[in-house]
Amino acid sequence: MAAVALDPFAGFPLYHSPFLPAAKWQGQPLASLHASPPADLLPWLLHPGSLTAALKQLSRGDFAVRVLQQSWRQPSLEERRILGLRDRQRALIREVLLLGRGRPWVYARSVLPMRSLQGKLRYLRNLDSRPLGELLFSEAGIRRGAITLNRLHRNPRCDLALLHNESASAWGRRSIFWLCDKPLLVAETFLSAFTASDAPLPRPQELTTRENNT
Repeated sequence: MAAVALDPFAGFPLYHSPFLPAAKWQGQPLASLHASPPADLLPWLLHPGSLTAALKQLSRGDFAVRVLQQSWRQPSLEERRILGLRDRQRALIREVLLLGRGRPWVYARSVLPMRSLQGKLRYLRNLDSRPLGELLFSEAGIRRGAITLNRLHRNPRCDLALLHNESASAWGRRSIFWLCDKPLLVAETFLSAFTASDAPLPRPQELTTRENNT
């Protein structure tokens, strides 16, 4: 009698990402996306510093991270290509909501290749509810690649109660961070509850990081 493989996730609801890219990620200008982000959102999309720190400042400390899922999975084909991963290589994929004043402001998806989580960076495997961005910008020698933008569409298969009233599309940004010469891919999508007011102000250490990246 043939052995039957047991599904370790049987009985658990299947997770679906709330937003999916609608097209290729683009730098400036955005001619190929047939639209431009709202003028008041653009400074946030192009903010070179820690988005977590800027959101904490905007929320006056009323900030929280809600982990949607964090597991070892195969990234998308496009993500594997940009990170230089082979087809069957897995990565730690972490998806969270960044909440300001109790409302979901940002959906973030991070792809952390296994080879990037060795040695001193092994602690990034166990972030829990700690914000990844804040930890990255606290590391000396971090480098950020170019910021690219995209318009993401709601995933109809996602049924998160917190996002029931979300718009059909949202603007997001993505970039590769290099830490100890190892790549990490971070994408951040601004949700409808986020209201851009003043442009985000970088903290002093972020100014130093920006200067080192130019």
